[in-house]
Amino acid sequence: MSEQEKRDNTATPKESVSSDKKAKAPKKKEQEKRDNTATPKESVSSDKKAKAPKKKEQKPNRLLRWLKDLKGELKKVTWPSLKDTVKNVGVVIVCVILVGIFIWGFDYLARAVIQALFALFEYLG
Repeated sequence: MSEQEKRDNTATPKESVSSDKKAKAPKKKEQEKRDNTATPKESVSSDKKAKAPKKKEQKPNRLLRWLKDLKGELKKVTWPSLKDTVKNVGVVIVCVILVGIFIWGFDYLARAVIQALFALFEYLG
């Protein structure tokens, strides 16, 4: 072990005493805080008594607050113009018609294939 490491590892008595005091000081403060605060049992029982009547009163307030917030949020919405709405409705109608035609065509083809298979089995059987 080098002399530098020995010096670093050894502390003078003054340093060790001051570090012990520093370590004890926060512990005392934490202990005082814990002593000054109420125990969880006390706070729970007092909170239950205080909260019970408030819950009945808060339900309408919550609903009113929610409705007011809803109204405020709906005011922030950028609503589409009539032109945009008509355009989008047209696109949806065209897409529905195209999908309907595709399904009709697939159904017609599947029915034709199944009828041909039945006719083939009747001919062979």
